[in-house]
Amino acid sequence: MCVITGVTRGIGRALLTEFSLLGFKVFGCARTVQDIGLLSHEYPQHGFAAVDISKDEEVREWAERILSDFGPPGILLNNAAIFTPKTPVWQVAAADFSAAMDTNVKGVVNTLRAFVPAMMDLPRGLIVNFSSRWGTRFQAGMAPYCVSKSAVLALTRVLAEELRRSTLSVVALNPGVVRTQMLNEYLASYGEPAPNSCSPSEWAKYAVPRILALGPPDSGKLRRIAPSQKHRAITHAARCLGGQQ
Repeated sequence: MCVITGVTRGIGRALLTEFSLLGFKVFGCARTVQDIGLLSHEYPQHGFAAVDISKDEEVREWAERILSDFGPPGILLNNAAIFTPKTPVWQVAAADFSAAMDTNVKGVVNTLRAFVPAMMDLPRGLIVNFSSRWGTRFQAGMAPYCVSKSAVLALTRVLAEELRRSTLSVVALNPGVVRTQMLNEYLASYGEPAPNSCSPSEWAKYAVPRILALGPPDSGKLRRIAPSQKHRAITHAARCLGGQQ
């Protein structure tokens, strides 16, 4: 069983598909009620809820329902995040900075607070906090996102120390550049082209087996899980040979 935040779009949606194919029971959340309804119709065997992870009470109530009916998840994937307008630090609106911190950092903490105590009773468990290449590499105009993803990395390292004697592993994950709708829309708003990178579904097919292989030796570490250009080229060639364009 696994829990995924930001499950209706991008990487979260692709993770849902891959974990479902592997037979996992998936519980996921996102903010938009309509998107959650569509996902519930498509995947009636799983459980989805409209939750704003920046609001501790909403996360706690959602977690309590899952824990009460199904017990703790073996895998917790803190994927949900937002971008804010690209601007120099001194011009970042207070509301934009707060929004990035509320979702990208406090949202992760709220989810950890809600699920980790129950997960500590498991014989083995994995927590994956999605960081970014912008968690260690910095770019002008992207202060809120860089700060928030750096914070996720620091949070992961602290949590790993706190869970050292437990059965849980906690890993910060850098997925590389993934051609999500959110990233495409963000770049387009500044007249920048979409990245030459893998789609969320391509990324998830490559990444999920590697996520499942994470364990105690990885705890507290930042792991980059992204297909190389060579891997993508081989995969594309194989699809073409199989008649799948």
